[in-house]
Order: sequence, then structure tokens, then C-alpha cells
Amino acid sequence: MTNKKLRVLVTHPSSELYGTDRVLLESVDGFLEQHWTVAVALPVTGPLVPELQDRGVIVYRCSSPVLRKSLLSPAGVIRLVFASLIGAVKGIRVILEFKPDIIYVNTITIPLWPVLGRLSGRPVLTHVHEAEGSAPRILRIALAAPLLAATAIVANSRYSAGVHASVVPRLRGRAEIVYNGVPGPATASPARADRPQPLRVLYVGRLSHRKGVDVVIDAVGELHRRSVPVVLDVVGSVYPGYEPYEQSLRDSVGHQGLDEFVTFHGFHNDVSAFRASSDVAVVPSRLDEPFGNTAVETLLAGRPLVVSETSGLKEAAEGYQSTQFVSPGSVQELADALHRVVNEWDYFRRTAALDSTAAATKHSTQSYRDALSDLIERTVCATR
Repeated sequence: MTNKKLRVLVTHPSSELYGTDRVLLESVDGFLEQHWTVAVALPVTGPLVPELQDRGVIVYRCSSPVLRKSLLSPAGVIRLVFASLIGAVKGIRVILEFKPDIIYVNTITIPLWPVLGRLSGRPVLTHVHEAEGSAPRILRIALAAPLLAATAIVANSRYSAGVHASVVPRLRGRAEIVYNGVPGPATASPARADRPQPLRVLYVGRLSHRKGVDVVIDAVGELHRRSVPVVLDVVGSVYPGYEPYEQSLRDSVGHQGLDEFVTFHGFHNDVSAFRASSDVAVVPSRLDEPFGNTAVETLLAGRPLVVSETSGLKEAAEGYQSTQFVSPGSVQELADALHRVVNEWDYFRRTAALDSTAAATKHSTQSYRDALSDLIERTVCATR
């Protein structure tokens, strides 16, 4: 190990406060605990910026191409080339100005940074948060290939590491697995003792088809047809440009006569009040998820969880008694699982309390920070 106070340049593709953004803050907090100097390069401004600045972090506004499915076209490739040329010039300027000992690339969707790091002679640690196992093979290769330029790789799950190694075999065995550190609620709020009437269901996350928000709404409709009283709180927003999907959700609520029972709260930086007032939470993703921060947050809050049996979600939520797995996209299975929570409330309430303690140990934020900081140090030492 080195006793030197390192200079760490962190690169990240967004400036919001969703799952990966919050994990970034945990990583930064860990670096600051080591008394390292930290700078973060972001392509856009947003609510993440003041969170970083309040911590005393240097923030650079630096455009960098972000890999998206829309780039899988001739026009998209041309845009990617031009964006890469511009991003390379700006990125080199940031590296020369900040003079980092290491570049920590947070996500694989910004492939330019590992290349710039290696060209500038800096070690690069890339953190894998994505796993598009169901995506077209060409996209999976495009996402995985830049990992070859990284000095070291850390992944948030075995599933994430496996997806990329399956299309770029040279990556097999290179990634260290460090499960996300997930903060629990500041104060414990036990689930209510009485059988919930109505059952209060919580969804937290992006509003998108892949996240399965429409499945939850349809499941609530199905429970009302069974005369099971249930209400749903939806906390989250859409990506810009995907507003029609949110409108389709609102239309579905109206068509099923659920206006009194489904509430759209929009994005909230702090969702602890929603978790405290909920009885059960759902993570109904249709497609692959690299991990399941929202699933872990539910377990930490001491609430039963209903989650899609797929990809990294299984890895995040397995081994807990209060978790129920359902087939992705199945309205009937989701409705059945929620109905089961009502009918067996004493069991789910008791086991959720036990699971909260187990999840707090497995996903300790301090353990996460220590593991990642240790990996940063080892990566720097290995290149000297």
C-alpha cells in the first residue's frame, strides 16, 4: 500500500440522483475518508453537482460521448466519432489540469475515458454497473470492449461481470466483485402490526417500459377486481423524451378506474418517508438489471419485497425470507404475490425485520467504501 494522498479523477455520465449516481456518492465519500483529493468530470449539470460541491469535490463540466442504443446506426456512428474527438480534447485538458494519480471511470457507458487515461499514462479503474444481457450482441460488444483498456475492473455483481466476459472472453476473471453499499434509513420504522387495510404498495425508480411500472398498475387493477383494497405510490420520473410512456401510465390508471388508488409523486431526492409509510415494495423490471439497489433499500427499510426473477435482481434479493420472486411482466404473479402479503402479513412483517439486519451487514456502506478505496490503492501501486 501507499501512504501518499492520492489525486483521484472520477468520471461519470450523468448528473442526477438515481441508483448509479448515489453509488458514485458513496465511492466519493470513501475516497474523501482517505483524505484524497477528488475531482469529478461530468458531461452535464444537475442535482448531483451540488451534492459533490458540498463535499468539497472539484467538479469539471466535460462533454464525453455516452454509449446508447440510438448510436447503432450509420448516423449514430458519425455522431459518436465527432463527439469522441471533441470529448478527447476536453478530457485531456482536464487530465493535464488536475494531474490525477488514477482515473476512476464510473460505468462503462463512457468508453472514451479508459482510452484517455491509458494514453496519458494514468492507471484506470473501471466500475461496471451495467449488464445488457438481452441487448443485441453488437451493443454488448461495444459496451464491453473499452474494458480492455482499463488497468483494473470492479463489478457490482457476478451477473454484470459475466455478461461482458461472455462477449469479450479476454475479460473473464479480470473483474473483482464489490457489492454496492446501500445506505439504510436514518431511523428504523417498523412495519405496522395490524393487517394492512388497504395494502400500501411502493414503486421507486425510473418510469420506463423496461422497469415494468405498467405491470404494477395492472396488478393493482387486478387486486381491486378481487376486492382486495390496495393503493400504489409511484415515486420517480421519466428520461427526457419519454413523456409519452408516463402519459400511457396515467391513461391506464384512468381506464381501470384507479385514480383514487394510484398516486404519481414524481422524483424525490429523499424517499425515506415513502418507504416508512409503505407496507410492501415492488421491483418489477422486465429486462436485465445489473444489480438491484432499490431492492436492497426495501430490505434495509424492513419491508417485504416483490421482485422480478431475473439477472442481477436475483443476486441482490436472494436469501431473504420476505422476498418473493415473480416472472418478469407477469401481472397475475405480481398480483398473487401482493395478495399473499395481505393474507400472511404476520409472517412477512416478522421476516422483513430479520432481513433488514442481514441486508445491513451484507451491504454496509463502510465495507463498500473500504473495499473500493483498497482497490484504488492496489491499482496505483501495481503500476509503479
